Amino acid sequence: MQGKLNVTYQLICDNDTHKEISLKEILQNEKIIKIIKSEYAKGIRNLALSSDNNETNIILSTEKERYSFEAQKKDFADLIELAEEDAKKRKLFKKGCDAVEIVDFKTL
Repeated sequence: MQGKLNVTYQLICDNDTHKEISLKEILQNEKIIKIIKSEYAKGIRNLALSSDNNETNIILSTEKERYSFEAQKKDFADLIELAEEDAKKRKLFKKGCDAVEIVDFKTL
């Protein structure tokens, strides 16, 4: 296989957050209801909040910076090792952030 890949990766850290909250759960929280009403319906009384789709999830996750590098197609099986080497070269690893996750790769 000849050609190149453009590989995008991000660091994985110990304190990364990923939490999914359903819209139904959010609309059951009294504090959230008060905030929504005060922001979008000031002065209006007797309002009820509802949603057509209670299966919608809100995702809270750590925002990550993404890094990219080029690799040969023949090195496809070693992409994680190559991404780790690239992160070491850039001195991205620090305490609590010592792994990488391949986010995307595209053929050039």
